[in-house]
Amino acid sequence: MRLSTFLLAGALAAASLGAAAQVSVNIHVPGLIAVAPPAPRFERMPSPRVGYVWVPGNWQWQQNAYGWRQGYWERERRDYAYAPGRWVRADGGWRWVEPNWKRKGGKHRHRDDDRHERHDRHDDHGPGGYHCPPGQAKKGRC
Repeated sequence: MRLSTFLLAGALAAASLGAAAQVSVNIHVPGLIAVAPPAPRFERMPSPRVGYVWVPGNWQWQQNAYGWRQGYWERERRDYAYAPGRWVRADGGWRWVEPNWKRKGGKHRHRDDDRHERHDRHDDHGPGGYHCPPGQAKKGRC
């Protein structure tokens, strides 16, 4: 009887260890916002300015909510077209793709052209301005 009580106690202890070993994993993907951005606000574009491109206003994520950033004038770049920033669906959330300057009609691109384009910490991760987490491209999420 003592042996069976001892074995029963050991079996219960071993079973409880398995339950305590469960792990909860919360993966945070940098730059991914779970909340969809609101619809863009209407902004009346000011009169054209020679040598400048109008950058429309947009919603920007600020810690825990969206805040509106007013439109502004950006100095024009010769032989480049402005591509405004935008929110895109990605990985079950929303990601901001930075605005960019693209070479006009450029089939041929020279290494020196990069010095005229806007670069930030995400630009080296491919076109689109963000990095696709490992394994996600195969799943069609990038």
